[in-house]
Amino acid sequence: MDSAEDIFDSSLNLEKIHYQEGYEEGFNHGITTGKDEGKEVGLKTGFETGEELGFYKGCVDVWNSAIQVDPTKLSARIQKNIKQMQELIQKYPVMDPENESVQEIMEALRLKFRAICAGLGVKLEYNGYPKPNDIEF
Repeated sequence: MDSAEDIFDSSLNLEKIHYQEGYEEGFNHGITTGKDEGKEVGLKTGFETGEELGFYKGCVDVWNSAIQVDPTKLSARIQKNIKQMQELIQKYPVMDPENESVQEIMEALRLKFRAICAGLGVKLEYNGYPKPNDIEF
């Protein structure tokens, strides 16, 4: 009877061993794949964020240039909003993407941008970089 039990014990252990080996192989593959996918998503998100920040910075630079040419052309309220928007851009934690304030600052930037555009009476919006299927040839 002992020899029969040994045969079944070894088959039970074989299943357990294969299960453990499969788990470890899958786990290691998941870590490797997850790091690669995470890096790819991080690069894409970082690029998109940088592009949007650059757009807002460009707008602020143009508006500040207009203020230098003729300080009376824009109202004090709009000038104040432009200054606040510039401060938000400078405050954005570019080198610390895990900072909890990134979403809050980006939302504040978007609101300031819309307020300035409304105050200027212009229809200007950030649409992001065109996707390949949006480009007409």
